[in-house]
Amino acid sequence: MELEERGRSTQDRRIALLIDADNVPHGKIAEMLAELSKYGTANIRRAYGDWASAGLKNWKDKLHDFAIRPVQQFSYSTGKNATDIALVIDAMELLYTQKLDAFCIASSDADFTPLVMQLRANGHEVYGFGERKTPSPFVNACTAFLYLDTLGEPVIAAAPMAAAAKPKDTAKSDGKGPAVPAPKAVPKALPQDTKLVTVLRGAVEATAREDGWAHMAAAGLAARRQAPIDPRNFGVRNFTALFEATGLFEVVRIENGNRPIGTACLMAR
Repeated sequence: MELEERGRSTQDRRIALLIDADNVPHGKIAEMLAELSKYGTANIRRAYGDWASAGLKNWKDKLHDFAIRPVQQFSYSTGKNATDIALVIDAMELLYTQKLDAFCIASSDADFTPLVMQLRANGHEVYGFGERKTPSPFVNACTAFLYLDTLGEPVIAAAPMAAAAKPKDTAKSDGKGPAVPAPKAVPKALPQDTKLVTVLRGAVEATAREDGWAHMAAAGLAARRQAPIDPRNFGVRNFTALFEATGLFEVVRIENGNRPIGTACLMAR
């Protein structure tokens, strides 16, 4: 996930965390709050469910430990999820009564997709947490979405990049260009992920300079503006590692010149 500045510091940004307790495991609450702290403060924390049901009995301690307000919602009809309606009603009320910077919807239920789209249409960022089974419409509607199984799990960092050799494709001949990194093992699935590759290529093209090289930070931001991509969902730590893992981009560091030493750049192969 990534914070896009809205004229306020991270510490001042107010986030409403709304949890669909029926669809989110209680064991990931600490990691979720830690992740949200990168973007602001979760001043409002609510979890929705039928707290008399046996399925939510393990939630009690987590509610107390993390100051999460339980919102009771009885199941009025068999097979109908009244919890979803309660969460949506509260979200819309908060939208118009509280001065919030963002919302976080924790659920694996695609029924929240229209809610997310409405919140974003009103100028709010919406972060999402859910399991791998979460349908793509909900994932794609969010500003950023992170799968719960990636929270607290080790991920692959970017391979160290060389800083002395001259890139083979650059037109520069003054020895000041980026340096070609050593080869890195490539997860086989990533190059075949058509959607991911399309977004990453589009991000590089949108941010490339006249010489064909793009700054990693700018390319990563451009990718996130197109889709809710978080590198950790693909088993790597950051965009440098994600671009490298596809095997479709040349990732290098600027040795010297007008930019700080160590600045990462990339070019499509």
